[in-house]
Amino acid sequence: MGDTTNIEWADHTWSPWIGCTKISPACDGCYAAHLMDTRLGRVEWGPHGERRRTSKSYWRRLAAWDADARRAERMATVFPSLCDPFDNAVGVDLRLEWFVEIRAYPNLLWLLLTKRPQNIVRMVKEVGFMPPNIAFGTTCEDRKRVETNLPHLMVAAGLRPKFLFMSAEPLLEDLGDLTPWLGGDANTSEGRFERGIKIGDDGWPVLPALGQVITGGETDQGAHKARPSRYDWYRNVRDQCAAHGTPYLHKQNGVWVEIPKYRLGDPGEIVWPDGAVGRGNANEHGGAGVLMRRVGKKAAGRLLDGVNHDGFPVVPARPASLAPPQTAGAIP
Repeated sequence: MGDTTNIEWADHTWSPWIGCTKISPACDGCYAAHLMDTRLGRVEWGPHGERRRTSKSYWRRLAAWDADARRAERMATVFPSLCDPFDNAVGVDLRLEWFVEIRAYPNLLWLLLTKRPQNIVRMVKEVGFMPPNIAFGTTCEDRKRVETNLPHLMVAAGLRPKFLFMSAEPLLEDLGDLTPWLGGDANTSEGRFERGIKIGDDGWPVLPALGQVITGGETDQGAHKARPSRYDWYRNVRDQCAAHGTPYLHKQNGVWVEIPKYRLGDPGEIVWPDGAVGRGNANEHGGAGVLMRRVGKKAAGRLLDGVNHDGFPVVPARPASLAPPQTAGAIP
């Protein structure tokens, strides 16, 4: 909960409240829940756990970050890392208080990542206005979440966020064809593109389409040991983003690396034969498969085929004619 963060795709982490409930496989290794259990102890995690508003002094940090960003003539990104912005267990009053703060600091770009995208439109309407300095994202760790979460995220494009993004962290299987969500080929589609985002004549991003895709491997969180992610799964996402001009960011490889040629023998090794997870020696899998070796987060790093991928969308300014209302009212 510090002023800066080691998260590669955000400048700051800041949460209006703390607490959540695990609802998908990506939640199994939740670092926020582990942080509460081992260090902070602010709330009890889970379906009957708390949702605790953070302190007034903590909220005052936003003014300083906004001033720093204004002086630097850039938008600083903020990620609410210890909550889900569209949690059913949080009432409209607290979300309204938070959205007022978001709107008050226009030099902060809020990256609202949720595992509950079906709630976005309803909850923003309950608040009564849509701050202009928000991007909506959802987690898609597997094909099921791609099929269920991305359609809801695309509906939220009607609220006119800065952009939409998908986080495939941890990436738990190959995501298949993402073409329907990437907005077409930037080299052949009509319109003006800025690093993957199609910009209309009014200066707005033309949505729906993902403006950024993030991938990453899992790390250990207490009793939960990280699940390996195949590099080919990352490559599939990377290559589709490159073909469609979509900014791509690979956060980390987790704690596992691929070994191209192998002889099993270390208990910290695992083989995928024909895409299935298996353990044992090479002979048990017919000598086929990809060996993954547990080496730890630092050694695994974040290079994919020797390259750091740090794609982030260019965020166009909101036209003055579409400035947000100064009090809660109709959504612009």
